[in-house]
Amino acid sequence: MSKLLNHLPALSNMVRRVALEAGEITLGYFEEGMILSAETKGDGSPVTEADRAAEAHIVKAFKEDFPDIPVVGEEAVAAGEIHDLSSAEYFWLVDPLDGTREFIAGSPEFTVNIALIKNNEPVLGVIYAPAKGEMYSAYGEGTAVRWLQDSGSEKEISVRKPSRGGLVVMASKNRAGEALDTYLAEHKVEKIIRRGSSLKLCAVAAGKADIYPGLWQTCEWDTAAGHAILNAAGGEVVTLDGEPLRYGLQSPHFINPSFVARSKYLA
Repeated sequence: MSKLLNHLPALSNMVRRVALEAGEITLGYFEEGMILSAETKGDGSPVTEADRAAEAHIVKAFKEDFPDIPVVGEEAVAAGEIHDLSSAEYFWLVDPLDGTREFIAGSPEFTVNIALIKNNEPVLGVIYAPAKGEMYSAYGEGTAVRWLQDSGSEKEISVRKPSRGGLVVMASKNRAGEALDTYLAEHKVEKIIRRGSSLKLCAVAAGKADIYPGLWQTCEWDTAAGHAILNAAGGEVVTLDGEPLRYGLQSPHFINPSFVARSKYLA
């Protein structure tokens, strides 16, 4: 087992580098404002060559440095790869291009998501939005940061206390409906902001919003990196029963239950 697992700051830097490289790969296929072609996977979701190329790069990097740690990638699972994680203390969860619909539509709201899971809990997360030039990362309490590529500046982030005017709610651009309306009926809401990809989780972690109800189907690679970052920033991701969201228990499909990502001030 790699010594880096005992040195999370160094490991985080390594994962950030891999995320940057994967992001550069996706940008090689991306044209802002231009609609791109895509294939449709068996579950009806889109996939592009950018997804596959970025995932191949990430998996290769991790297999070289961490040969004993399973890498669960969205595209490999979609292609039929099966993972037995019953005895795995650690594993990686990778979404090489979260927000593929945004990517295809020429929107910059897509991300590279990488998370390290230990004993079914996310302990390290990196989310990189290559077209926006920003990265979020964390590896434990108080370590959550936002990095801007243009300036090279890095700033600590943390959740905020809700305003008296009500909650700022993150919601998906592509999904809405009665479930969200019903959930929010019990809360005072100031406004709803719609974003693509895991940037919704990052907004809560950075104190730009208070809550993100994930009431529609998501997969573990959609949330794990953001979960690690939000935990480090003083928030939490819990099921509707109030239990912490856990990972690796729903293989081979890795489907999340409904959840709520929120500031600690709403717990």
